Amino acid sequence: MDTTVFVPLDDGAAGAPSPAVRARTLTKTYGSGEAQVRALDGVDVDFATGRFTAIMGPSGSGKSTLMHLLAGLDTATSGQAFLGSTDVTSLGDKELTRLRRDRLGFVFQQFNLLPMFTAEQNITLPVELAGGTVDRPWFDTLVRTLGLERRLTHRPSELSGGQQQRVAIARALIAQPEVVFADEPTGNLDSRSGAEVLSFLRRSVRELGRTIVMVTHDPAAAAYADRVVLIADGRIAGEISDPTPEAVLAGLDALRSLETPVADDARVGA
Repeated sequence: MDTTVFVPLDDGAAGAPSPAVRARTLTKTYGSGEAQVRALDGVDVDFATGRFTAIMGPSGSGKSTLMHLLAGLDTATSGQAFLGSTDVTSLGDKELTRLRRDRLGFVFQQFNLLPMFTAEQNITLPVELAGGTVDRPWFDTLVRTLGLERRLTHRPSELSGGQQQRVAIARALIAQPEVVFADEPTGNLDSRSGAEVLSFLRRSVRELGRTIVMVTHDPAAAAYADRVVLIADGRIAGEISDPTPEAVLAGLDALRSLETPVADDARVGA
């Protein structure tokens, strides 16, 4: 096994973009006593601004738990998660709601579009709910980049799965968030639609300057990212820069050989 895929985490290197998101000794446990399970175990990791990063690991490794804590969707047992200079783990419910609304975007496996609204109405909904004004030049840029010009008046039932996910991506980007978190964004798509959506995510980073953190189990999906962070047993195991599907698959195989066996019913946090 080629272990050269495991290299030090170096987003803090001189000349590198400052981190958009950081975890410091981030820990999440479930249960107590002998039944306690550590979904995350003292994680330290940075995610640089203006980059597309994938988080990968075997089932139950803690990758989804890590994303949920970074995004303020779950509560840490200990440690800190930062969005820029904001300590997300110290915020109350109202502050978290504001942070998720104003500074974060989300793309999930389920498209979560409102069926009675058109594509355009679904895209602009977050801004309107926040009482803001839609930035029309930015809206036009998103629509053009995502190839949705001819779909704006269509309702979700009139769109393919790939088109619905593109609408969901535009909705996540419309408020120009600091970070977009994507949780298995191609999980409900066929391979062609999935590749299309991943290409648009990559373009949103390279052409629109966005920052994306994506959880995926698919090595081919991870290869669209600039960097893959590997996680096993709730700990960061290393990273792959400029990933290829083959390098990611080799890294995952190595992680599985290193993992501590845990009973299936004790697995918490995908």
